[in-house]
Amino acid sequence: MLGDIWSSSELAAEKLGITEIKLSFLRENGILKPGIHWKSSPLGQKKPWKPIALYNINMCRSIINKFYFEENNSIAA
Repeated sequence: MLGDIWSSSELAAEKLGITEIKLSFLRENGILKPGIHWKSSPLGQKKPWKPIALYNINMCRSIINKFYFEENNSIAA
């Protein structure tokens, strides 16, 4: 783990019970917000750098649970 708050996409996906692809999809489509749910980490990367996303698992869990709850409720209605 990369500290108490921020984790790699691999660890975050594992802890959240989703795939890294789904995690990237949520980030790229604005469900997960920069600075709250994820941040870029250029550490150890050379130019041209492709920043690695680090995730706040607790914040991601709360929004993912809310997102899936709302999605499932709209289907049932």
